[in-house]
Amino acid sequence: MFAGVGGVTAVATGSAWLGGLGTGAVVAAAWTTLTAGLVTTIVVRLFLVITLLRDAREELASAAVERERLRFSRDLHDLLGHTLSLMVVQAQAVRRIAERDPALAARQAADIESVGRDALGEVRQAVAGYRGRGLAAELDAARSALAAAGIEPVVRRSGDPPPAADALLGWAVREGVTNVVRHSGARTCEITWEDDVLSIVDDGSAAGAPSGGHGLRGLRERVADAGGSLTAGPRPGGGFALTVRLREAP
Repeated sequence: MFAGVGGVTAVATGSAWLGGLGTGAVVAAAWTTLTAGLVTTIVVRLFLVITLLRDAREELASAAVERERLRFSRDLHDLLGHTLSLMVVQAQAVRRIAERDPALAARQAADIESVGRDALGEVRQAVAGYRGRGLAAELDAARSALAAAGIEPVVRRSGDPPPAADALLGWAVREGVTNVVRHSGARTCEITWEDDVLSIVDDGSAAGAPSGGHGLRGLRERVADAGGSLTAGPRPGGGFALTVRLREAP
């Protein structure tokens, strides 16, 4: 009984308060509450979309690098699959006949050595082709890899490189762009070739970028052997820069 009276009193009091506010104030208060809720929902959804897009970009970046690895793996398999199988069969034959016919075993072993040397030559040619594509071809590949990773490529090229350094510069572009795609989280990557200087600059986070990994270490050695220099590291204004100079500054 008393609870019912209290409830009626509360409703009456609330109605009186709303009535005191007026219709316009009630609508404004309701609209403010609704708007705040919608804004909160939109912000939460935007953060979710941003997270999903970031994850998708990282997946695309990994896929771009993985595709190149798979291509090289397929090339090696095509080169070595049959050859290695043949060498295994011949080696098994040598083991079976070694005691019974040493002369024949020696000839079989010589055949294995010959096949092995041929295979080694093919592998070296494949690696040279993998690393030896020139600057122009690697710049085209870099545009595609960066775009696939959601990174805007900006490529500036002034003139052709010296023929002796063309493959080396192509390798530098490949190595630099691979690091940008895999580690930087950049939005833009600028690649510039001018006055015997190649630079690859991104606007991402330099924290995860390797400045002394195996790839860069090997590239630095190759550049030094060619009489040039390589520098790689964070930029003062943010991002990461890799620079190859074909001739040491005097």
